Amino acid sequence: MILEFTEEQQMLKQTVRKFLEKEIKPYAEEYTDLLIPKELAHELIKKLLPFGYVAGSFPEDMGGMNLDTISQGILYEELFRVFPGLGGIVFITQETALTLYQDGNKEQIQRFIPKLLSGDYIGCVAVTEPDVGSNPSEVKTRAILEAGTYRMNGQKIWISNGSISDLAIVLARTEKEAGKKSVSRLIVERSFSPYSTKDIKKLGLNSWPTSELFLDDISVPQENLLGELGEGLKSTLQLFERARCFVALYSTGISQASMDATIQYVKEREQWGKPIGQHQLIQDKLAEMLTELDAARLLAYRGLYLIGKGVRCDTQTSMAKYYATEAGVKITSHAIQIHGGYGLSKEFPLERYFRDARMLTIPDGTSEIQKLIIARNAIGMPAFR
Repeated sequence: MILEFTEEQQMLKQTVRKFLEKEIKPYAEEYTDLLIPKELAHELIKKLLPFGYVAGSFPEDMGGMNLDTISQGILYEELFRVFPGLGGIVFITQETALTLYQDGNKEQIQRFIPKLLSGDYIGCVAVTEPDVGSNPSEVKTRAILEAGTYRMNGQKIWISNGSISDLAIVLARTEKEAGKKSVSRLIVERSFSPYSTKDIKKLGLNSWPTSELFLDDISVPQENLLGELGEGLKSTLQLFERARCFVALYSTGISQASMDATIQYVKEREQWGKPIGQHQLIQDKLAEMLTELDAARLLAYRGLYLIGKGVRCDTQTSMAKYYATEAGVKITSHAIQIHGGYGLSKEFPLERYFRDARMLTIPDGTSEIQKLIIARNAIGMPAFR
């Protein structure tokens, strides 16, 4: 693995950074703690499409750019740094499209993917339920086939993009008996199978809608079954590898924004006749923050590199997700401490960076779950089955 970006990747990073700072950052400042309206979300997604967001990883014959996983990581780390709320909306829409592309049949791909890749549709993936988190095999949402139509009933929670979504990939039990082989995925198009939503008020990432989904006796066509019947759990778990790398980059982007603000502050703020950056305790914290950030970034890109190679890498992606998100909490906390009273003020972005970073140790598998995966793979002894 080469630990540096190619010339093309460096150019991509510079180009997209300039664009985000000029065109997207003003929206980030306006919607710091306000939900991005659905209409604006569509508008901003379409602004980002030419750089490779959403469609970039797809083949050229589908309107994509065949971007490698490292280049995709560069794009998203930069967006997460500038506007993490929008970054989440865009990433989940992309992952919805990739899931359909990987597991959908020809008719499903032709019907749904162009709407997602054009920004006309916003996607979401609905797995978690009020009583089901780390063990998706226990989902209670049911989709029972009746005369060529699935009748779906259930409730999902903590669904990113839920309230602004046009399409949801829903994990549901398609057999009355419990068990891993009774869980499948269905494509639920909101205009045809209307589900209702309610947004959840949360600690951070408040511009990014996180919602409850209510699936109250809705009808889903049988042809909207995604993949093989009973294979929904296996396919869902495979997607976690990629998602965990991008959550790691999510945290890295927020940490970088916090680091940038802190470096500028310690050069300008003076105490006892000199910039505080010249004080030993400040330099100690800076060194720790910079090292944590670099280690988190390297783990995240290692995971993406392995995913691009198509090899099994759940240990490495769990390491990336666990380390980077915990590092993000430390880095943003140190940034607040260095800023002193200003770090606690909403006039400065530091308290928001901390709240946003703290959100990321839980989704897509908590830090504790990541540790269990890492240890299980090392010794071959699972702590849970």
